[in-house]
Amino acid sequence: MSDTIHDYLEEYGDISFAERPLNDVDSLALCELIYLKFDGMVPGVKEDKPFVRLQELAIHPDKDKLFADERFEKDNRRLFEGMLQGKRFADIKLNCYIDVVEKEREAQFAAVTFLLDDGTIYVAFRGTDESIVGWKEDFNMAFLTALPSHSLSVKYLNMVTSRFSNDFYLGGHSKGGNLAIYSAMNCVPYVQKRIRKIYSLDGPGLHPQILEKCDYERIADKVVKIKPQSSIVGMLFEWDTRYQVVESRYFGLLQHNLFNWKVEKGEFIVAEDIYERARQNSIVFNEWIMSQDEEHIRLFVDTLYKVISASEAEDVMAITADWKNSMLSMIAALKEVDEETTQILQKTIKELFELGRVKRRQRLFKSFRKAYHALTGRLKH
Repeated sequence: MSDTIHDYLEEYGDISFAERPLNDVDSLALCELIYLKFDGMVPGVKEDKPFVRLQELAIHPDKDKLFADERFEKDNRRLFEGMLQGKRFADIKLNCYIDVVEKEREAQFAAVTFLLDDGTIYVAFRGTDESIVGWKEDFNMAFLTALPSHSLSVKYLNMVTSRFSNDFYLGGHSKGGNLAIYSAMNCVPYVQKRIRKIYSLDGPGLHPQILEKCDYERIADKVVKIKPQSSIVGMLFEWDTRYQVVESRYFGLLQHNLFNWKVEKGEFIVAEDIYERARQNSIVFNEWIMSQDEEHIRLFVDTLYKVISASEAEDVMAITADWKNSMLSMIAALKEVDEETTQILQKTIKELFELGRVKRRQRLFKSFRKAYHALTGRLKH
């Protein structure tokens, strides 16, 4: 089986950042590390306290709380231990931690600032966590207006970089990558000039109107977008073709998991492009989003959230753990949705399927025409 981030840490862990500057695979490690729960162990963003070494967390009495996310506990523990084994990551320092989950504002936001041994800063934004609120906020990205986490990301970046004069990197996985790009577009100009690179690891894009309004092209040459071949999340609202595709050990949604991305000789194994089916699915969804007004999309998303919330679960793990009762509650909630909203939901699903059929017919026609021209061309000769 191909190498992953765990193998990379074993092979390159003893090479400092001063000897080998931060690369794409290092960014993956840091964007995964932000998923750990640093509450009470890393100074908060509003505290004026010194950085904490990664080694200090290893001996902290509450160390096990770092791995509270049961979905990836095993991989996160292995990542943490692997980073501690070599000087490349063992001496990195952490500060300015923030973790916000607010149901009322439908906001889930977390970030931390790393100080590397070469003096550079890496600001990492957490992607969607296991909370239901976090998943709702992902759906809200279809709106034209900025999300609470977008505003928080800009505020956080401006605050942190005002405290440290170092050049810095930005990055995040999934929604975290989206926040990295948004905050880079909207931070104050003198901060924007200090950015070295902005990493979005399979992060969804932004609405074209937001990109234009925030002048995305000012930072475009610093953005590094990396997606797996079966990218689903990373192709949502993605209009830019300037991205790198990497191979993964698995297919489908499992490719969204950073621990499955393939590494060889200290670099990602690059693939030719996104799988055609994944590309076409994203085109269908993105075109549907562009054809709807915000009120229609908001109603669809709010209704979907209402149904999911009927499970009374706080997070996705709870739904999975008691899926039978969760499903019964959600089905009951769906029956209570008024007739007008039900019709809108049905119409939305029908539109998506119809758009998909149109796209498939267009692809078949193009393939037929290409084959026809190739055949007639050979017959002429």
